[in-house]
Amino acid sequence: IFMVLSLLSIVYGALRCNILAIKIKYDDYDIRVKPAAYLCIFMWRSFEIATRVTVLVLFGSVLRIWVFLIVLLNFLSFFFYPWILFWLSKSPFPENIEKELTRLGTTVVLCLLTFLYAGINMFCWSAAQVELSDPDLISKSQNWYQMTVYYIVRLMENAFLLLMWYVYRTDFYLYVCAPMLFLQLLIGYCMGIFFMLVFYQFCHPCKKLFSSSITEAL
Repeated sequence: IFMVLSLLSIVYGALRCNILAIKIKYDDYDIRVKPAAYLCIFMWRSFEIATRVTVLVLFGSVLRIWVFLIVLLNFLSFFFYPWILFWLSKSPFPENIEKELTRLGTTVVLCLLTFLYAGINMFCWSAAQVELSDPDLISKSQNWYQMTVYYIVRLMENAFLLLMWYVYRTDFYLYVCAPMLFLQLLIGYCMGIFFMLVFYQFCHPCKKLFSSSITEAL
């Protein structure tokens, strides 16, 4: 019961973050989110987060040491990604976050921001993409390429972790239909991607402002 309640609270938080990110990106427009959009986001985040957590738990139950390496690599990759883009852009160091902050304080704030960004992206696609070269620190453009790469890599990673669990599973899973569970989790993650596509293609409140739809980008 507590696991279900925790999942629902996390999914609700992800849903609110999605809506907030949309309002931040398109703050010049009057945004009205329809019930269908809420439903799509809820289903998208439910499947995405639940399957991701389950995959990590299953993998960690048979390869306990390796799961820490997987989590660490994921975290460090997403933590340094905004900084790498910032260094490549050769933009000046952000100074307008808070006037009272020193350069060191600004660096600490940006590190905390990217820390949160990395933690979110380990489990689901972040609603707001951090862009340190932007004055608002959030990317205002809709980057279909990054999203596509993220979900392809994440699906492949989940499949690999499930395969390792299937190969090294112990007698604890003797009464579990491993092939069926393997298939259900992959289908569950694909269902999350499906609802995400439906949201951006049909239910996004600002889809008319996109330069191209997600199907055209794909």
